[in-house]
Amino acid sequence: MPDRDDTTNTPAGNVRPLDAGRVLHLQDYETCNPERIQREMRQYWDSLRMGRAVPARTDVDPRGIARALDYAFILERIAPGAGRLRLAGRHLIDLMGMEVRGMPICAFLNTSSRGRFSDVLESVFKAPQIAHLTLAAKSEYARPELRAQMMLLPLRSDLGDVTRALGCLIATGDTGVAPRRFDLVEDEVLPVIDGGATLAPSPSVMGFAEERKGFAPAPTPAPAASTPEERRAMFRVITPRTPDDDRG
Repeated sequence: MPDRDDTTNTPAGNVRPLDAGRVLHLQDYETCNPERIQREMRQYWDSLRMGRAVPARTDVDPRGIARALDYAFILERIAPGAGRLRLAGRHLIDLMGMEVRGMPICAFLNTSSRGRFSDVLESVFKAPQIAHLTLAAKSEYARPELRAQMMLLPLRSDLGDVTRALGCLIATGDTGVAPRRFDLVEDEVLPVIDGGATLAPSPSVMGFAEERKGFAPAPTPAPAASTPEERRAMFRVITPRTPDDDRG
């Protein structure tokens, strides 16, 4: 088979050698680089703010993140600590082996990591703030080990509340057999404004041990009887009724 790398066609159809020393830039075909993708996503999100702390969902244009689009997603808050994917790139579909639009974002996490992930996600909406997460999927049969990075950037909805997020998920390595789910290895939250305060992720659902405002505290249980006399004192003797008692 002839080697065609040293020739090119002119508009007139004539064949001529490539210019000596000519450099072809293939930057658009750069291999997956989590740091670059996250950096570009953050820079794009910052460019949408225009003096605001958090940009609006309607400001997001997929053309602005063309090189990161396969790894990007738009998230909608549907409950405290829970988010649903409204849009998702091809990389997320490959990881799950199915269409992921409409699925909860926690579907990418193993059950043991979903509680902490839920806390971090809620802090992104509540503070609002930015979150970086480090994920890992263990090696299994037909599933090589994977490392992944996720970033969550808050967005405002049409109503003005922070219930949307622009994010990206980048896994490096051979995906293997889908679906792939990850453990949450590390998380970090950052302020939306440099120098601002952050909100530490905490459980979204109040524990039973905490008293809720407006509700009386739970009654203290009676101490258990420890002696036979105390145990007998806790019983009441009930005399059964007879038909004669009812007629009286």
